[in-house]
Amino acid sequence: MPSIQVLDPHVADLIAAGEVVERPASVAKELMENAIDAGASTVTVEINHGGLTFLRVTDDGKGIPADQLKTAFLRHATSKLRTEYDLEAIGTLGFRGEALAAIAAVSRIEALTRTADSELGASLALEGGTPGEIEEAGCPLGTTLVVRDLFFNTPARLKFMKKDAAEGAAVFAAVQRAALSHPEVSVKFIRDGKQELLTPGDGQLKSAVYAVLGRELALGFREVKAAGEDMSVTGFVSMPACCRASRSWQFFFVNGRQVKSPLMTAALEEAYQNQRMVGKFPGCVLHLQTKLNAVDVNVHPAKTEVKFGGERAVFSAVYHAVLSTLEGDASHPRAVLNNTELPGIRKQDTVSENQLRIGAPSAGADTVHPQTPPQPAVVRVHDSAYTPPSKPAAPAISRLAPAAPGPVETQPPRVSAAQTGAQRSGSGLERRHNEAERISGGSRTEQSEICANNAWRVAGEILSTYIIVEQGDTVYLIDKHAAHERMNFDRMKAAGYDPMSQVLLTPAVCRLSPPEREALLDRRALLEEFGFEADELGADLAVRRVPDYLDAADIPAALEELARRLLTAGSADPAAARDELLHTMACKAAIKGGWHSAPQELERVAAAVMSGQVKYCPHGRPVAITLTKKELEKQFKRA
Repeated sequence: MPSIQVLDPHVADLIAAGEVVERPASVAKELMENAIDAGASTVTVEINHGGLTFLRVTDDGKGIPADQLKTAFLRHATSKLRTEYDLEAIGTLGFRGEALAAIAAVSRIEALTRTADSELGASLALEGGTPGEIEEAGCPLGTTLVVRDLFFNTPARLKFMKKDAAEGAAVFAAVQRAALSHPEVSVKFIRDGKQELLTPGDGQLKSAVYAVLGRELALGFREVKAAGEDMSVTGFVSMPACCRASRSWQFFFVNGRQVKSPLMTAALEEAYQNQRMVGKFPGCVLHLQTKLNAVDVNVHPAKTEVKFGGERAVFSAVYHAVLSTLEGDASHPRAVLNNTELPGIRKQDTVSENQLRIGAPSAGADTVHPQTPPQPAVVRVHDSAYTPPSKPAAPAISRLAPAAPGPVETQPPRVSAAQTGAQRSGSGLERRHNEAERISGGSRTEQSEICANNAWRVAGEILSTYIIVEQGDTVYLIDKHAAHERMNFDRMKAAGYDPMSQVLLTPAVCRLSPPEREALLDRRALLEEFGFEADELGADLAVRRVPDYLDAADIPAALEELARRLLTAGSADPAAARDELLHTMACKAAIKGGWHSAPQELERVAAAVMSGQVKYCPHGRPVAITLTKKELEKQFKRA
């Protein structure tokens, strides 16, 4: 058995560094937190090559005294804690005393700092955690830290780093979160010599949201203001119509600390129940302020997770604050939230000591209750249980629906800029017919022959979504969008995707999250293959060319979906990434549920399903269900 011995201090430092410093973004986060704790009013982050070769953080905070500069880079050295009792109420962002030591252990670092009571500053260089000598230096008030050659002495960690673009996007995301956590600090981000972010630092969260998330997203936000005895919730949430295809625009902060909180995420999305489209997620910038001793921030080395003393109270606070904003005028809230029973939580379990009051309640204010819809009855079709949507059913009529439904797009007919009124122009309809025929293959004559040979007929369409097909004693209900999506995907996969694209007269400017933006720019050639042309425009994307079937209003959502699929597929498997894009483009090119379709379109889709060519959509959902004459007669008590 190997003997037990104490690790070499250098090895121990490398292990500790692995817990704190995962990538350049971790370095930027830790150094920015130290700058904010030092009282800085401006912080500048500069990187080159994704931050692996060069990362500099400059602040105008209090600085570090020259005689304490070496001590600052020792493990467990901190100015923010003194006794064990300080751990019970932590009010600073950095407190572990590991950040500088961990960063120095795996990089070459230079520190330049000056305090207000010193005429000259001090500089110190360290390599692999080993410090040099402290020297006098002229410098402004504050601290500048330059981190070079990150992981130069840990090649095992270095080989797992992603491309410069991806690492740079992660650093940018960390800077954005820091800017949103402290709007009183002016934050600047410079990548490879180009400034990509500058917040005003005026103390107004609205200004930081506008600078970080962009004008379009900020205009879709509504202000949240809620205050209670022990906690308050402030910030902004997106209106239901402005929800996104991912959770990338959800930002949660607890006492000024950015956190990942499944509890707060669940409370946010519960407030949107029955108010947003399926598959869409609300965006938010929410600040929860509570007592310092009511939250434990010392549960994760990176300090990104926290534990609440009263989880139900936190859920209640976030849920009701967001719900009040969605249900009324956020600038004049009147709802009084007093021990209201929450969805999925028994009333006797609800915490009452943290009764959250929104604004200044007036006499006779109404109590807001969560909207929990009643559970509808289950109707069985072919012995498969299905729970229909929670809408009032017509008297004495059972609703019949697919056994395993998935999300179905139910948008109203779209009208392009060149069209007026509620009707589509003839040229637009013909273009869609031609596109559907080109993608799905086969002429209208061929489809008619298939109809005749199989002895079935299209009896009509219901809800502008489902095709009714009659064959003998059996009725088929076909999801036209899901079926056409599968037809598109099979055709694209087999014959290649060569879309007709159009150049936009005015480029469409899209604001995506940094990882999404970099995922698209990193696969620019693949984007062009799918009919898109996009360039960098600061922190945004300028889209200059799109497939001709894509409406201008749908460009941001389409790019966001493409980016999400690229991030899911990863960069290791190009074929998988291409298939993910094919899924998205097949969906975008398909006829939509909720749109009126011409008879020729319905017949073409029905023919593909009735011939057995199409059985499932690319996501695995069934495209049709059957209902026999006998089953119908049972419903009408005729059998």
